[in-house]
Amino acid sequence: MSLSVASEDIAGSPDFRHLTSIEGIAIDLRYATPNNFVGRDLYSPYDCAWLHVDAAAALETFVAWLTERRPGCTALILDALRPQRVQQQLWDALEGTGLQMYLANPARGSIHSYGMALDITLLDENGKELDMGTGFDDMTELSHPALEEGFLVAGKLTDQQVANRRLLREGMLAAGFFGINTEWWHFDCGDRELVRATYRRVL
Repeated sequence: MSLSVASEDIAGSPDFRHLTSIEGIAIDLRYATPNNFVGRDLYSPYDCAWLHVDAAAALETFVAWLTERRPGCTALILDALRPQRVQQQLWDALEGTGLQMYLANPARGSIHSYGMALDITLLDENGKELDMGTGFDDMTELSHPALEEGFLVAGKLTDQQVANRRLLREGMLAAGFFGINTEWWHFDCGDRELVRATYRRVL
């Protein structure tokens, strides 16, 4: 089996599911709009509202968990499948800024490019994003889950902001996702090394 697949061929592949087939989520893919740190749509003409079937099933598990734990809250998907060619554009956009640590080197492969990672936040009962202390793609230490306790003590994050992040993390972990130390919104589905070794990368 080839270890890569073209973005154009995703729709015909049984390995991927469209986000619109998943009940109970909201979708706002930021890289398909100018509302991202590059300031332009990076996805058109490609439809990137896809996940690998394994990650889609895990997302459904999270939705069920959230419905039980926080009725009225909704998962908002900010990014799912991110083709390799887009990962390269993001990497290039941050060259020389000292911020490339916030991205996986395209040579190695982002887990997003396998359809096995999600950028996600939560909406309240009124459809408003829960306050996580920073916005999506905020490339500062305030976004780092690993540093939350210190920011809480220093008064730079509130109890509610940290509680909102913990709610998201708890549910995602229960569904089989793993967070990272530098972005509260990013979750890998399963072990990233296993993903790189056994799943197909989308180019």
